[in-house]
Amino acid sequence: MKIIKDLFGQVDGQNVYAYTLTNDRGMEVTSIDYGCIITRISTPDREGQIENVVLGFDSIEEYVGHSPYFGAVCGRVAGRIKGAQFTLNNQTYTLAQNDGSNHLHGGIKGYDKVIWKSEPFEEPNKIGVVFTYHSFDGEEGYPGNVSIQVTYTLTNDNQFAIDYQAIPDQDTLINLTNHTYFNLSGNVKSTIKEHQLTLKSKQYLSLADDLMPTGEFVDSEDTVFDFTNGRKILDGIHSNLKQNQLAGNGYDHPFLLDKNQDEEIRLEDEQSGRVLIIETNEPSVVLYTGNMISEDFSIRNVPAEKYLGLCLETQGLPDAIHHDHFPSIIVKKGTEYKRRTTYTFTTN
Repeated sequence: MKIIKDLFGQVDGQNVYAYTLTNDRGMEVTSIDYGCIITRISTPDREGQIENVVLGFDSIEEYVGHSPYFGAVCGRVAGRIKGAQFTLNNQTYTLAQNDGSNHLHGGIKGYDKVIWKSEPFEEPNKIGVVFTYHSFDGEEGYPGNVSIQVTYTLTNDNQFAIDYQAIPDQDTLINLTNHTYFNLSGNVKSTIKEHQLTLKSKQYLSLADDLMPTGEFVDSEDTVFDFTNGRKILDGIHSNLKQNQLAGNGYDHPFLLDKNQDEEIRLEDEQSGRVLIIETNEPSVVLYTGNMISEDFSIRNVPAEKYLGLCLETQGLPDAIHHDHFPSIIVKKGTEYKRRTTYTFTTN
C-alpha cells in the first residue's frame, strides 16, 4: 500500500494538495484538501481492468468554476433548509439563500469550498488521510465553533471508508455528507441510466415543487421508488409520476433506510460487472441521479450531460430542523457527532 502527495493547484494563493491512496490490489482513491473532494476512485471491472468510477476534474480551476459538488464534503448542513433560516433555543438564525429562497449544502462558501488541514497515515492493512477544519461561530450564519475531522481510509479489501467527527462549543446543527457522483461503467463510457440500484428502504420523502421535503413519508411499494428488489435508474427517468418529473425527470429524494451496516445500498453496472455496496449508520440516503447536470463543460474530455453520474448521499434528513418527526440534526454543546459510511467495491 502507498500514499502519494502532489501539488494539485492553488486557491486564493493557498496550495491545494492531492493524496492518492493505492492498495495492494491496485484500487486507487485520490482526494484533495479543497473541500475534501474525491477526484478519482479507480477499481477493477469483472475482467480486471482498472478504471475511474466517479465524476471529477484534473484541475482546481475546473472545480472552482464548474463543479456541482463533485466528490465534496457538504456542510455544516447538507441538503436544503427552507427559507434559509431556523430557530434554535428561541433564537432565529439567518443563512445564505443559495437555492432560490432556500439554503443548500452549507451556503455560499460551505465546507466544499474551504481548504482543510490534511495529514496522511499508514497502518497495517490500511492507509488514509485525516482532514481537519475549524468551523467558526457565525460561519454562513450557523451558531457555534465546531472542530471537524473527516477521515478517508482505504483497505486491501477494496473498502473505502469515510468517518465524520465533530464537536461544537454551542448547540448547533450538523449534518455532513459526501457528494460523490458514481458511474460504474468505468471512465464514463456510458450514463447511469442502466445502473441497477437496490435499497433496504420502504419509504421516501415526498418533495414540493422547490425540492423541499413536504414532511410526508411515502410508502414506495409497487412504485418506481421501490428499490427493495433492485431497479434500473431509467425507470424513474421515464416515469410520469409528478415526484420524478419535478426532480428534473429522475430522483433527488431522501430514502429512509430500514437497516444499517447491512449492505443496505447496492449499486450495479451489468456491463462492467462492477458492484458498489454502501453501509452506514445514517438514517437515510439521498438518491440524486444527475438530473440537473448542465452541459456547458467537460469532465475529463467527456461532454457533461444529465445522468452522467448518480449520488448516494448518506445523511440525516434534509430540513430536519423544521420537522419534529424527523431524526434531529441538533448537536448539543460539547457532544460528539460521529458518523461512518463505507464503500466496498467488488464485481459480479
